[in-house]
Amino acid sequence: MNIPEMAEPPAHSHRPSPTQPANMKDITQLVKAAGLLEPQPLYYTLKIFTNLGMLAAAWTAFALLGDSWWQLATAACLAFCFGQTSVIGHDAGHRQIGRTRKVANLVGYLHANVLTGTNFHWWIGHHTKHHNFPNHLSLDPDIQRRQVIFDPAHHARKKGTVKRFIIRHQGWMFYVLIPLEGLRLNLAGYIAAYRYAAMRKATTDLILCTTHLVAYLTLLFSALPLGLAVSFLAVHQGLFGVYVGLLFAPNHKGMPLRDGQQEEQDWLPRQVLSSRNLAPNRLTDFFYAGLNYQIEHHLFPTMPRRSLHKAQPLVKRYVLTHGLPYTETSPLRSYRDITRFLTMVSHQVPERADSLTKARGGAQ
Repeated sequence: MNIPEMAEPPAHSHRPSPTQPANMKDITQLVKAAGLLEPQPLYYTLKIFTNLGMLAAAWTAFALLGDSWWQLATAACLAFCFGQTSVIGHDAGHRQIGRTRKVANLVGYLHANVLTGTNFHWWIGHHTKHHNFPNHLSLDPDIQRRQVIFDPAHHARKKGTVKRFIIRHQGWMFYVLIPLEGLRLNLAGYIAAYRYAAMRKATTDLILCTTHLVAYLTLLFSALPLGLAVSFLAVHQGLFGVYVGLLFAPNHKGMPLRDGQQEEQDWLPRQVLSSRNLAPNRLTDFFYAGLNYQIEHHLFPTMPRRSLHKAQPLVKRYVLTHGLPYTETSPLRSYRDITRFLTMVSHQVPERADSLTKARGGAQ
């Protein structure tokens, strides 16, 4: 498998000093001793009600504005609210809010299916597999469902002129496609429910997601003129897709890749080597909703969002003193690294395609 050259830690990774191998048991004891794995129901209760208040305020503004092009500002606000709502559903899926399945499902179905139209049951399985195999070319579903490719060999899987064009220019096309991310998430949930219709929760997923969709479209097209309703839809869903895309893009793209029929790395190096943190500050923590601590989140998925910044210095010190790199950069540099990586892969595609063509010609 021809994995691109950027399968090494980026140059801005903190360089480790050789010492004894890292051990997941040891680092778990460190964060447990600091009380960082304990659920924080009060924090999440306040977070949920604050977010619901933001949503209520945005939809109230929608009702008061009526037939006005200022509604596009409301659409932008709602895009941010939908992004924050999605992250709460994400935290519920990881059982950061409560350890029981009942709590996770209650919060998750409300914030995913009902409020944003995403199939929570599908997403749980999809995202859990991603956490188990991050940046594995054959096992990470987040790599498999992308329209861009992460290895030149995957070029052959993309059929059609449009898909080939995207791959050839994926360094910048990635950002052109980001506004569709929210719609693609919702569509993937419907496809999954259709494929696994016999599953017990498929009907519930479909009913809740469809209820959201019908209520959303009915509200838009009954309250607004057609042109304004379409514009609101485009701005809201487009910016929601951009926000979701920008939240998740820095986490793994452009980080080391691996492949094979099975996972060969242990949990700790698997998560640390494939993840990228964004340098923390108040604005970054708020905008990225804790996902900027991607290394800590991937090591301890059930750790509540509020504890990640406290775990960060413990984790960083531990992995660096045990021979692993710790990649941390600014948001802007992370997107630049992603662009450079995707461009590098697309530039390798013609070379590989030409060599395969020549090989076939020689065989004939």
